Order: sequence, then C-alpha cells, then structure tokens
Amino acid sequence: MATVLLTGATGFVGRRLAPVLVERGHDVRAMTRRPDDYEGPGEGVYGDVGDTDSLDRALAGVDLAVYLVHSLDDDDFERKDADAAEAFGRAAAAAGVQQIVYLGGLGAEGDDLSPHLRSRREVEGKLGLGGVPVTVLRAAIVVGAGGISWEITRQLVKNLPAMVVPKWVNTRTQPIAVDDVIRYLVGVIGNEATYGRVLEIGGPEQLTYLEMMQQAAQVMLGRKVPIITVPLLTPSLSSHWIAFVTDVDTTTAKNLIDSMATEVVVTDDAILALVPGDRTAYQDAVRQAIEESKQPA
Repeated sequence: MATVLLTGATGFVGRRLAPVLVERGHDVRAMTRRPDDYEGPGEGVYGDVGDTDSLDRALAGVDLAVYLVHSLDDDDFERKDADAAEAFGRAAAAAGVQQIVYLGGLGAEGDDLSPHLRSRREVEGKLGLGGVPVTVLRAAIVVGAGGISWEITRQLVKNLPAMVVPKWVNTRTQPIAVDDVIRYLVGVIGNEATYGRVLEIGGPEQLTYLEMMQQAAQVMLGRKVPIITVPLLTPSLSSHWIAFVTDVDTTTAKNLIDSMATEVVVTDDAILALVPGDRTAYQDAVRQAIEESKQPA
C-alpha cells in the first residue's frame, strides 16, 4: 500500500481518518507541530505549513497526501491559508507526491461566496500549482462530535429554551455525517479515477438550518424549540451571540456565519458511482454525534 502524509491528523476529521487508513494497510505519517505528543495511529512527524523546510522533510518518500489545514480562528485566514496551500503543493510536487486530497466547501461557482468559501476555492487552486493532481471533496456541515458547525447547532439547542435567529436559518444546506466523510476520503485516496477532480459530497437530505436545529432538538430533547427569525440580526451580532451561548470563539463563529447565507447543496452526485455506499440520514448522524460526545476522551 501507499505512504500517506496526513496533515491535521489530530483534528476533527484527521483523528478519525488516521486509524482507518492504517487499517487499510497504508503507512501513515501524521504531520504535526508536536510529533512527540502524537498518540494516534501511524508515525508522528514534524511539519508546519508555514515552514517550507519542514514540509520538504515531512513529504520525503510520501506517495499520497491528505490536506486538512485551515485557519478559521484567525482574522487573516484567507492569506494564511492561501500561502500555506501553495507552499504545500509545491513541496509535494518536489517530493514526487502522486495525489493531494483536500476537503473543501460546497457552494456554486457563480455565487457571491463568503470569505470562508472563497478561501476554500483559492486553496483548491493553490494546492495544484506545483502540478500534483488534486482531488477535492466539497462538503457542507459535517455532523460529528467536535465538529465546529455541529457544535454550534448542538450547544444552541442544548443551552437555549428558545431562540431568536437571523434570516440565514432559512438557507438550504446538505449536512453529512462525519463517518460518511471518512468513507469518501478513504475511497478517493489513491483512486486514479478521482485524480484532478472536484467531487461534491453530502448526506441524503437537503435541509434549512432551521430544519436542522429543529430535528436536532427533536432527537436531543424529544421536542422542537421555539425559534423566532429576526431579519436585522447581522453576521457580526450573530457571531457575538453564538460566542456568548457556545464555546466557539467569535472569530471562528463569524467566519462560518458569513457562509450561511449561501446555499450549499450537492449539484453533482458523481461521487456516488466512484465511492458507492449508503449515506447516513441527518437524524441518525445527530444520534451518533451525541453518543460519541458521551464517550470518555
């Protein structure tokens, strides 16, 4: 099997992906700035997307790379993510890497994309500047314990008996269970039919954010919660409100909320033929996330 460099190996998606890749027989290198502290599957290796020399060392002898890096908690995330992606893509090319797999964000090309989604598109292009084929999986909200977007939903439902919410709650999205994201990632890694392609992934349902919150409340509380829409609640005010009610910081909340006015649904289901399998219904994904959050760390 292949030697795979996994960036973001200790993050929400990466820590779930590493053990599956090892189980499939891959030699996993988990790139981290603190390799001595890495306790997950595979080998911890030092690497920092802001340090080109470290990338050269981390990528030496690597066949395939998975890029799960972002800086949403930084006010200057667009520039930082673009610079990091270009550096990584060029270092991967110099190392002879055969494929880079990137988890990006859904959103139609013609839309007036938010800074968050616009940055995800820019990263897609920057990763390929060195000439390595990039496989992009574009997703909307990923539902799973520890995921930022899911945690906002869960904590709002848990902490508030009623909600006053902005009009973006009526925007459609297509949430996907984190287990399905892992299945798709594993299915495209080393799959030459996916090289150089942009593939959209999502769960079986298209829901508004309001419907997501109400279905989550039904699972968590056994009932819906009163929700009132206020058209004039701005993204800035929304982010402060979310930071006050949840443990998500204001900068990250604002960068995500700016994207919620954009409809993000799957418009091309080519992935279903490339990586077949049943998709997890939203309420089942919610139940799995809640059960996982009860497990000891």
